[in-house]
Amino acid sequence: MAKRNVIWTRTADIQFVGILEYWVNKNKSNTYSKKLIKLVSERTKQIAEQPLIFKATDFKDTRVASLENFSIFYKFNDKEIIITAFWDNRQNPKKLLKILENKK
Repeated sequence: MAKRNVIWTRTADIQFVGILEYWVNKNKSNTYSKKLIKLVSERTKQIAEQPLIFKATDFKDTRVASLENFSIFYKFNDKEIIITAFWDNRQNPKKLLKILENKK
C-alpha cells in the first residue's frame, strides 16, 4: 500500500500550535514543545502506516490515537490521513464534542 499523506485541518493546526505556545510560555523554554513535536511526528507516521490500529470513536469515520496527555483525532482514506483535532485531554470535554460534531 502506498504511504498516505498527513493533512492537518485548520482547527487541528490551531489547537496544536496553541498547545505548543502554552508550554513555551509556561516553562519559559521550548524544550517540551520540541519533544512534543517529535512525538506527534512519530505518532502521525504510525497513523499513516497503520490507521486501523488506533481506537474508533462514536463519530463517523473518526479514530483517536492517544499520546501522553493528548489525543489525535483523525479520518482516513486510501491516500490521506486527515487530522481533525489535536486535543489536550485535561481540557473541558464539551469543547471537544463541539469540534468533533462540526467535522461530520
